[in-house]
Amino acid sequence: MTENWAKVVQSLQNMDIGALGAGMPGAGAKQPEIRFSPAKLQALQQQYLQDAMGLFSQSMTAVVPKGDKRFADEAWGCNPVAAYAAAVYTLNARAMMALADAVESDEKTRTRIRFAVEQWMAAAAPSNFLAFNAEAQKKALDTKGESIAKGMQNLLHDMRQGHVSMTDESVFEVGKNVATTEGAVVFENAYFQLIEYKPLTTKVYERPFLMVPPCINKFYILDLQPENSLVRYAVEQGHRTFVVSWRNPDASLAKATWDDYIEQAVIKAIAVTQEITGAPTINALGFCVGGTMLGTALAVLAAQGEKPVASATFLTSLLDFTDTGILDVFIDEAFVKYREKEMGKGGLMKGKDLASTFSFLRPNDLVWNYVVGNYLKGETPPPFDLLYWNSDCTNLPGPWYAWYLRNTYLENNLVKPGKATVCGEKLNLNLVDMPVYIYGSREDHIVPIGGAYASTQVFPGKKRFVMGASGHIAGVINPPAKGKRSHWIRADGKFPKSQATWLEGATEYPGSWWPDWSAWLKSHAGKQIAAPKTYGKGKYKAMEPAPGSYVKAKA
Repeated sequence: MTENWAKVVQSLQNMDIGALGAGMPGAGAKQPEIRFSPAKLQALQQQYLQDAMGLFSQSMTAVVPKGDKRFADEAWGCNPVAAYAAAVYTLNARAMMALADAVESDEKTRTRIRFAVEQWMAAAAPSNFLAFNAEAQKKALDTKGESIAKGMQNLLHDMRQGHVSMTDESVFEVGKNVATTEGAVVFENAYFQLIEYKPLTTKVYERPFLMVPPCINKFYILDLQPENSLVRYAVEQGHRTFVVSWRNPDASLAKATWDDYIEQAVIKAIAVTQEITGAPTINALGFCVGGTMLGTALAVLAAQGEKPVASATFLTSLLDFTDTGILDVFIDEAFVKYREKEMGKGGLMKGKDLASTFSFLRPNDLVWNYVVGNYLKGETPPPFDLLYWNSDCTNLPGPWYAWYLRNTYLENNLVKPGKATVCGEKLNLNLVDMPVYIYGSREDHIVPIGGAYASTQVFPGKKRFVMGASGHIAGVINPPAKGKRSHWIRADGKFPKSQATWLEGATEYPGSWWPDWSAWLKSHAGKQIAAPKTYGKGKYKAMEPAPGSYVKAKA
């Protein structure tokens, strides 16, 4: 046991942290020094040996670890070999995580080691292997091998489609049972289609409303089903609503830059919305990377002396990239330089690679859970619109991606006045002076709540910040009718530097944050006027029904 412990410690000290950070072998990054306190190491070793001896003495009467849903089925407790395997795995996982926490190095190295160990332990769980998974073995016996045959079919199916199935994708069709809010495409160029939605009220607010979703995903996360569609909700509240539907990049967009997307997409969408409605100003919303792009566009326009947007909403968006959470483990100079060399002048960041990266941020929930269910137990995952959207991935232009990595995650240039130049203008977000509504999700692992809150320190105008429960998507897509989750608001309008301090003065309210946002948006929407009878105006005519053709293109 002592010899095994020494090997484990040595493996951590030899871990290729540079390769982990750069995302590829041989990144060339200097290996950081990894040390352990001898006293702490000795204490961990003694604890491990004590726990291991206790487990060894139980032999085949080991108790299945409680609280781990991977081993929750009663079949694990009825199978001594499986129970023992689960107990040994849990002991080793606990020891490995304790070792990762005991590393003495810089904070980024410590985070990377912990991330690597978490990936290692998630992959090594006995539940992932038929030889140890008592639940899968029992099902195979109960079904006379049918579950294994079905599992092989599922494996072959997923190999053909190129990703692990998280839901029954055959149930869904874009435009048929997701992305169904009625509307029409009224403009398109090489980067996006602009969708105008049919009013559901006899009167609409005079100031139109434009949504900018992330180009890293498809827009219909905002329009899944009628009962959970933020698009439909906005239309029902009386807003003349437009949405950017991004084109799924192919070779023709392989050289598209961040500047192209800001000028030819976000700023263009704002201008076309103004032209169609005749409104001197509009209200706008950006979600996730869409919020980063909207903020960039507003800074460009401000530098040009233009303020076509009267108010802006930012949903789980980063503008200040100081706090980027777990994604920071991938970002360093070597990684960014590699990507710049690989695709900075042209190329595509494949959607399936992006999707895989995001899935492995939560490996047990978004990877191994489906490996076990689909292949070992031969199950078909149930239909779930959000997971269908999650699997419907998009590519990114290489130059756009390379600029984004360096100027946001690596150098955090957007919040440094004059540091970043976009569309020929030096950016200064301090000039983006307008009312803003900022939303962050408490358990968001992609845009940490502290990162979302940091935007309150960026914009100089009147602000409202709301924190919702749950994560990056479920926190946002939380319709009022469901009565789920909570949200937090601070009534005194103060925005201290840290989100934790802000929370101390906030009040929790049950249910969705949508009604609060709706009331805020209406206060910036102007008077009500007769709803339009047709889509578009003048040269902007209905080209095809919503959701359009761009959203249907596969990566």
